[in-house]
Parts: sequence; structure tokens; C-alpha cells
Amino acid sequence: MQISSPLAESKVDDRHKPASRHILAGRRYVGRVIVVLASLGLLLLLMVQLLHAIGVTTIGFADWRPVLVAYLLWAVAIGTGLVIIRGERGARALFLLPAVFFTVAVVIFPTLFGIYIATLDWNLSSLEGPRFSGLNNLVGLFHDTYYWNALGNMIFYAIAVLAEYAIAFGLALLLSAQIRARKFFRVVFLLPMMLSPVAVSWMIGKSLMEYRFGPAATLARYLGWDNPAFFASPWSAWLSIEVMDAWVSIPFIMIILLAGLQAMPKEVLEAAKVDGANSWQSFWHVTFPIMLPVSITVLIIRIIFKLKLADIVINVTAGGPGGATDTVSSFIYRVYRDRSNVGYGTGLAMFYLLMIILFLTLLLRLSRRWTQKAA
Repeated sequence: MQISSPLAESKVDDRHKPASRHILAGRRYVGRVIVVLASLGLLLLLMVQLLHAIGVTTIGFADWRPVLVAYLLWAVAIGTGLVIIRGERGARALFLLPAVFFTVAVVIFPTLFGIYIATLDWNLSSLEGPRFSGLNNLVGLFHDTYYWNALGNMIFYAIAVLAEYAIAFGLALLLSAQIRARKFFRVVFLLPMMLSPVAVSWMIGKSLMEYRFGPAATLARYLGWDNPAFFASPWSAWLSIEVMDAWVSIPFIMIILLAGLQAMPKEVLEAAKVDGANSWQSFWHVTFPIMLPVSITVLIIRIIFKLKLADIVINVTAGGPGGATDTVSSFIYRVYRDRSNVGYGTGLAMFYLLMIILFLTLLLRLSRRWTQKAA
């Protein structure tokens, strides 16, 4: 009977290790080749189609459908190469790839395509079609006083979020207190959030605040205002737009702050009362610092929505009088609608997107510092 020793088995294993390493290295090499070739093929197809769309070359496709098919094939090749290279870990990573490819398809590619359109002189009313114009749209943007006026208005609209936050915080404190019928008031205060801004603009801006027969105008005349035209002067028009937008949006801020107040530990407030703190001191030194992370979060979300304000302005004032109520979104909408200038309108939108990204990045950094100091 032959007995195998551990030393002999280890020698056999050592002989097989170089072969397995070579096989693994060969698999990884094949996987990398698949990924590289698929990526280069997709990039080449994109460049050819882009040059064809600009008019530099006649080689290309009539539309972008072949590029979409190539993108799907590239996604399959990336998944296959990932499995070949990483084995089981690559198979687990396949569950993340659909989200990644979806983000590329609906976020990154449209953004890059928007940048491409921003370089075109593309007027829908012209028979010549899109023509490459380089940075002409960007140069025209810097000389467009109406666009910079709309950007200035956005500063006022963004600052007005602080007033909305103060009102919403007061309502949240009221609804978190032990008052009668507070469940009824919670439902009533949430009703404006259930309406669309377009419905609000017609219901309030076009009907309630109509300067001839509207109930608000009739009441203003009764109180002594001879010509209650809410949208005639710049400041009254701006305040009227802000009131309508705040009426729709304050319930959203209120409900999030109310959820934060209800999640606060009651022992902290009781300890403040035991220490002799009055209602204002308890709010300023206890409630407000604890609610600061929730407050910053809801303020950032509300500012993001405010930067997209357009529907109420378009329906009620169309940016008037004299651009006093204009927002960047409403101005871009009019560039598309009235001028039919797709290239210039897209350039305005991409520049505004860049400014929003920079502004929100700075705001997030400052908010992180404020939260750390409060903690």
C-alpha cells in the first residue's frame, strides 16, 4: 500500500499553481481586450456621428439610433468583460451596472448632447438647419441684459426662501403643540401642496387677483387702493409671484420640520424647563440647534425647487412688467417659444446649470461647516 506524504502533495500543488496563474492572467487579458475594444468602438462611432451631425464629414448615419444600439452592445461587452476579469466579484457587480448605464443614458449623455447643441446656430424658423457656431452663443449670453436680469431676480427669489422657512417653522411649532383640532389644521395647511402651480396661477393670479373684478382687487379698493393692479409695478408683481409660490411651497417645508420636531427627544426640552429656561430660550438654545440639520436639508431642497420656478411666472406675468418677475427658466422658455432659437436657448440652460452646480456645491460646504459648529 502506497502512502502519500504531505510533502509530496505540496509539490504536486506547486506544479499546478503556475498553470492556474497563467490561465487567470489569460482570462483577465481577454476581459480587458473586450472592454477596451468595445469602448474604442463606441467612442469612434460617437465621433463619426458627431462630425456627421456638425457637417464636417458625410460619413455617418441619418439619425442616432445606431449609436443607441452600439451603446447597448457596449453595456453588454462591459458586463461580460467584468465577469471575465473579476469572476464572482464581477458577477456581483453586474447588479450595479443597470443603474450606472441608466444614469449615463438619461443624465450624462443628455448633458453632453446639450453642450453640443449649445455650440450650434439652430433656429427652427430657418430653412438652413443647424450650423456649428462655436462659442458665439456663449458670447451672446454675456451681452444679453435680459438674461442677467433674470439671474438677478433669482437671487431675490432664493433669499425669499428664508422667509418661507420662518413661516413654515412657526406653523410647524404651532401644529406640534397640544392645541385643539391640530389634526384638522394639519390637513388644511397641506391643501395648497396638493395643487399644481399652474392651477394656483390661474386660480389666484388670473382670478382672485384680477385687477377689475377679482375679489382681492375689490377688497383693496374698499380699503382705499384706487388702482389695485397687483402686477403693474415691478415690486408688487414680484411680491405677488412670491406669495403665490410660497403659498404652494410652505406646506412642504412645514411638514418636514414638523416631522423633525416630533422626532425630537422630549427629555431635552423638559431638562431645559427644569433649568429655568423660558419658551424663547428653549427654542433658541435647544430646539433650533437640534433642528439645524433638518432645517439645512429642507432649505437646500426648497432652493433647488425655487431655482426651477417658471410655471407661475409664465402663466401670470410672462416675466413682466419689464422683466421684473422673470426667472431664468421662464426666460429660456420664451427664447425657445418666441425666437425658436434652440442653440441659444440650450446655451443659456447649460450655463445656468453650471452656475447651479457651483452654487449648490458652495452651499453644501457651508452647510456642513454650520452643522459641525452647531454640533
